[in-house]
Amino acid sequence: MNRKGFIKKVGMGAMIAPILPTALVSCDKNDDNDPTTNQGNCTVSAAETDGPFPIKTPADRVRENIVGNRKGVALMINLTIQNTNKECAALADALVDIWQCDAAGNYSEYNNQLDGNFTNEHFLRGRQTTNANGKVSFVSVYPGWYPGRAPHLHLEIRNGSGKSLLITQIAFPEAISKVVYATQGYKGNFDTPNTSDGIFSDSLTHNLADSLTGNTTDGYTLTKIIKVAG
Repeated sequence: MNRKGFIKKVGMGAMIAPILPTALVSCDKNDDNDPTTNQGNCTVSAAETDGPFPIKTPADRVRENIVGNRKGVALMINLTIQNTNKECAALADALVDIWQCDAAGNYSEYNNQLDGNFTNEHFLRGRQTTNANGKVSFVSVYPGWYPGRAPHLHLEIRNGSGKSLLITQIAFPEAISKVVYATQGYKGNFDTPNTSDGIFSDSLTHNLADSLTGNTTDGYTLTKIIKVAG
């Protein structure tokens, strides 16, 4: 299925904002204006904890659309993986695992969540393999928050053999999070700002999304370069 067909299928089946960001149809293009092509300082991205609810069986969750049965403001996640061992050239065939909480702050695959037991559910987790340009995309929803943590995404980058190269997290601009959390389905403003988050306090400039554009009606598009020693 081509990417336009994939967007049409997702728009009909997923319980997210009705119009997805258009970035999915262009994320494979080599665009000189694409912020993800800006290599900048070629050093490994900030390493962070995998958190208390890591993905358990990523090989069973190979998919672009990780929404599952969750609702929320649409979020397109466009990632570029670069290899610091090769002057930050694109890292092809890397495995990118992603996991996040839902709008209410719950993770799938675990018990004792804010809203109960989600052991047998697998929403908002997935894996993709980078293309020749080091790029992957995930269709998701804007993550919610839970006490003590700022809004965030979890990522683990592995090589083609499954060896872990980096575990990291992505932080969100607070002004946009405040707008999203005022919409239906979210539980109001976060209790922990980025600068007070124990994970981001010493590395926030490296954790923040490179760009986050859009609105609560059409959805948002997040872009981020992740650099690993491949």
